[in-house]
Amino acid sequence: MAAVLSDLVPGGSAVIRKLPADGGVFLRLREMGVLPGTMVKLLRVAPLGDPLEIQIRGYNLSLRRAEASAIEVEPQGVAPR
Repeated sequence: MAAVLSDLVPGGSAVIRKLPADGGVFLRLREMGVLPGTMVKLLRVAPLGDPLEIQIRGYNLSLRRAEASAIEVEPQGVAPR
């Protein structure tokens, strides 16, 4: 099973491998530069687990956990504790 963005721990990095092909939200994410091959870092998770804040292409972006669960990634290394 492939890893998804919501599986990362804060401080963890990954390369985006696949986004869903349909859905207005994912079209908007593509327009903002969330594309396969792009490095992403999970910065923090809200106290109740939703939303997640990521850093991508030099800016911070908040995503719902459901959206992050649909984005396949390839984790890069181990996050520091």
